[in-house]
Amino acid sequence: MARFAMITEADARMLPEGSTVELLPRGHVTPLAADTLRDRRITVIRADQAVEGDGADLVPVAQVRRLIVGSDHTGVALKAFLVSALRGRGLAVQAVGPEGAAPAPADYPDIAEQVGLAVVRKEADAGIVIDGAGLGSTMAANKVAGVRAALCLNETLARYAREHNGANVLALGASLLTPTDALAIVMVFLGTPMTEPRYIRRLTKLQRLDKARST
Repeated sequence: MARFAMITEADARMLPEGSTVELLPRGHVTPLAADTLRDRRITVIRADQAVEGDGADLVPVAQVRRLIVGSDHTGVALKAFLVSALRGRGLAVQAVGPEGAAPAPADYPDIAEQVGLAVVRKEADAGIVIDGAGLGSTMAANKVAGVRAALCLNETLARYAREHNGANVLALGASLLTPTDALAIVMVFLGTPMTEPRYIRRLTKLQRLDKARST
């Protein structure tokens, strides 16, 4: 991967279209170069891990501060546990979906849509959806354009989902996890940033698949 202390417009025009380059610490991109990089779909990865260019707006928020957590009726208890634990860690958490000891039935697509829309509208930095097995909520959330939802049953999957795949919504199965295990998965998910250029580049290809599906 090419590395630059400064990227000029001439440099930007010489780079292969759709490629990825690294900008060294305290490096600089000229204004004309920035326009050319964007037009040529070139991703610039800074040494400090900030991203410019194609793919930058797809990278999930690294420092999650605002979270939305939703469940159907089967995930009410787990949702309440997670919301309390996460608020105790200083996060701003919005809870959606049924609540209480005897919650009314709720359909997971409705909850997943609500969570997904909040994330893509940037009303929340990340989302969590919960149902009995987590499968339905994953499928439903991924129908919302811009959502990358991943069902994670352990901490390794949570790390991969964020680091490799840029997931912005975590799905959990209330019947498959203890509250303690679920919280551990959530903390790994929220604490793992996406920084590798090759992974970020692949998000643009996922976006193209989304657009192809909608046409």
